[in-house]
Amino acid sequence: MLRGRFSSLFRRLDDPHRTLPHLPAPLRRKNLDAIADLLADDVHLRDWNISVFGKAEALREIAKNFAEAESIEICVLAVYENADTVTGELHIVVNGRIDLFVVDVVTFNARGKVTAIRS
Repeated sequence: MLRGRFSSLFRRLDDPHRTLPHLPAPLRRKNLDAIADLLADDVHLRDWNISVFGKAEALREIAKNFAEAESIEICVLAVYENADTVTGELHIVVNGRIDLFVVDVVTFNARGKVTAIRS
């Protein structure tokens, strides 16, 4: 059973406005190798303007975002979970001036690898 196992990826700290050191850490550090380790080979990445399948394509899209951002800060506002999915309500600040409020839905396989990220 996966329930509870992945909520730590988006876990709220005592202060929900603090930046989390879990899943957002590789994003803040722009660490593609660490992100690659989290992804299943058949991952599906979908955002408002893209939909790609496969680890290589997902990493390519993530790398594009990294190239366009000098800094990325992620604050988890709320977390919801079920057996194989964690949903995080996020406040993302790009380059210290672009505020984005998003909901990411992350699904995992039985091995704990991310199979889908939907924003």
